[in-house]
Amino acid sequence: MKRTSSIRMAAAALIAVLACAAPAAFAGETPAALTGASPAAAAFEKLKTLAGNWETKSPEGDMVTVSYRVVSGGSTVMEEMSHGSMISMYHLDGDRLMMTHYCEAKNQPRMHTAPIKSDSNSLKFSFVDITNLAKPSDPHMRGLELTFKDADHFTAAWSYSEGGKEVPAVFNYERKKG
Repeated sequence: MKRTSSIRMAAAALIAVLACAAPAAFAGETPAALTGASPAAAAFEKLKTLAGNWETKSPEGDMVTVSYRVVSGGSTVMEEMSHGSMISMYHLDGDRLMMTHYCEAKNQPRMHTAPIKSDSNSLKFSFVDITNLAKPSDPHMRGLELTFKDADHFTAAWSYSEGGKEVPAVFNYERKKG
């Protein structure tokens, strides 16, 4: 009986030590490692942190605002841009993220990331296909890279095709206060 109570006390002590040590052991881990979520799910959670209002200047110097909202039961992030009154919708698709951009050019390019294998501060979306494009030389979006700098700053680097030539457009956003 004495041996059984000694084993129970040792087990309880071990559990207490592990419970206290676990947070320190995982302190440097990514959210995916802590929650058991896939890297793609962790990337989508990071995208959700953009919820709110942002502002920047366009390459032409005009003020541009963009707002992000988490919609559809948390399964989609909606981006609404003042520049051209455009909408983009982002969602998780297995091991990658997908987005559809509803463009002022009246076409709808779809883009996706490569399979996401690790935590990163950037998401690179590449062209998949497009609806309502009469010919390949007509203006349309071809790519997007979102780079998360901190909680109040991110960059959206769009790639636009016009007349068969790629034209970059970079927006450095700051979270709107108040």
